[in-house]
Amino acid sequence: MTLLRLRSVTRYFGSFRACDDVSFAIDPGEVVGLLGANGAGKTTVMRQALGLLVPSGGEVTHFGTTPSRDTRARIGYVPQGLGLWADLSGRENLRFVDRAYGSVPEHPGLEPDVMGGTVGNMPLGRQRRLAFAAALGHEPELLVLDEPTSGVDVLERSRLWDTIRARAESGTGVLVSTHFMDEARQCDRLLVMDRGRIVVAGTAHEIVGNQQVVQVDGADWALVFGSLDSAGFDCALAGTSVRVLGSDVASVREALGRLGIRAAVEECEATLEEAMVALSRP
Repeated sequence: MTLLRLRSVTRYFGSFRACDDVSFAIDPGEVVGLLGANGAGKTTVMRQALGLLVPSGGEVTHFGTTPSRDTRARIGYVPQGLGLWADLSGRENLRFVDRAYGSVPEHPGLEPDVMGGTVGNMPLGRQRRLAFAAALGHEPELLVLDEPTSGVDVLERSRLWDTIRARAESGTGVLVSTHFMDEARQCDRLLVMDRGRIVVAGTAHEIVGNQQVVQVDGADWALVFGSLDSAGFDCALAGTSVRVLGSDVASVREALGRLGIRAAVEECEATLEEAMVALSRP
């Protein structure tokens, strides 16, 4: 059974169209990543997916039916703001959430300082662990996670993603937004948003496809970058290599020759992030 489905969902705030004809579905055991720059519409899509925001057009269904209190009780949600009460302890937060869902979980694995400490005094990593525990306590069939690892270190992000993958392997469907490309690669499918629309969908491999970039390696990377950027090329840095999007080897070599710059120029496979940038252009 499909856990979540959006069909041609559109949402206006006044005359501003924040979400434009968005359609996708999530099945059990599937991790679907929602990617895009700030303001692309990810949070608006997630709030509509949860049934917290009514679409201006289109349809959202949970488990094959209209969103309701009953369907939302089968969903776990970690918002950007975590949804925790700062002046309560971890234990008090969990007790409140568990009672709201009518569940009595044990929450194993949480340290005493997470359970007993006041949330407002906890480091962000502990707060995020607590938010995950609150979202998972009632054994949800669908998880909706809005940038759940933002602001924590690499080790903590890895731990949280171990939890996400473990839940998916047990059959839970997951919709997760992220800005981290290493996290995006852990998703089964990706939805890339730009200006309220899904501009491309597929696996990381499918999104990259045959897209190529031009890589330039010279003795003075700053000179190479500055010169190509001034000449109108779309440049980025990868270490000391200059990566040129939307061009070809011949054009880059010709420009470097005119500028009197000696450098190695070759065509390379685009990274996922570079492919997303290219696909998001008008």
